[in-house]
Amino acid sequence: MSSDHKLFLTPREAAHAIAKNGRRVLDQNIGRTIVLSLLAGFYIAFGAQLATVVAQDAARFVGLGIARFLGGSVFSIGLMLVIVCGAELFTGNSLLAGAVLHGEISWRSLVKNWVVVLVGNFVGALFLAWLLFETRLWEQGEVAENALRIAAAKCNLSFSAAFVRGILCNWLVCLAVFMATAARDIPGKLLACYVPIMTFVASGFEHSIANMYYIPTGLFISSATSLPDPALNWYNFFVTNLLPVTLGNIVGGVIFVAGAYWYVYGKIEK
Repeated sequence: MSSDHKLFLTPREAAHAIAKNGRRVLDQNIGRTIVLSLLAGFYIAFGAQLATVVAQDAARFVGLGIARFLGGSVFSIGLMLVIVCGAELFTGNSLLAGAVLHGEISWRSLVKNWVVVLVGNFVGALFLAWLLFETRLWEQGEVAENALRIAAAKCNLSFSAAFVRGILCNWLVCLAVFMATAARDIPGKLLACYVPIMTFVASGFEHSIANMYYIPTGLFISSATSLPDPALNWYNFFVTNLLPVTLGNIVGGVIFVAGAYWYVYGKIEK
C-alpha cells in the first residue's frame, strides 16, 4: 500500500517526512514565511484566549485539575488551526532541526527561519491580544482577573523553572506535530494535536508563543484597571519569562524529538 493510501505513517516515515519538509526553508520566499508566521501567532492566541475564558471560574465548580483539563482541551484549537490550515509556528519549527541533521538544510538556513517566524509569531499574538483587549469582552465575569493571574504567575517564575517548563512544553508540542504528520486524515490530525497540547497546558508547562498573548494581555488589562501587579511589566515579560521559555522550547524540540528520532531512524533513503 502506498503512503498516500495508508491510514498513518510509521514513526520512521513521519521522521523522514518532517526532515524532507525542511527543504521548504530554502525555497519559500520571506513574504510567505512572514504571513504564515503571523497567522500562527493569531491561531495560538485564539486558543489562549478561549482557555482564559473557559477556565475563568471553572475551578470553583469542578476543581483545579478539571479546570486545567478544560483549559488545555480548548487551547488545543490553536495548534489544530496551525496544522490543518497551514502556518509557521516557531515551536513546531524546532522539529526542522531534523532536516539539518539529515543534511537537507543548513543550520544557518534554519536559524534564519526561526528568527523570522519568531518575530512574526510575536507580532501576530501581540496584535490579537490588542484586538481582544479592545473588544472589552474581558470586562465580563472574571475574565480580567483570570488573565491577570495567568500573566502574573508567568512573570514570577524563576529562570530555571521557566526554562525546564519550556523544555517539557515543546517536547509535547513537537510530538503533537510529529503525530499530526503521521496522521493521514483530518480527524487523525485533530486528535494528534489535542492530546499532547491538552497535556502540556493542564500540566502548567510554558509555551513561548502562547505567552506572547497571555502576558501582553495581562499588561493591557493591568494598565486599564485598578488591578496592577508589580510583577507585570515588559522587562519581566521579555527577560524573566520569554527568554528562558524560548530557550527551553528549542531544547525540548531539537534534542528530545528531532534529535532523538534522527538518531533512532538514521539517514533518509534517497
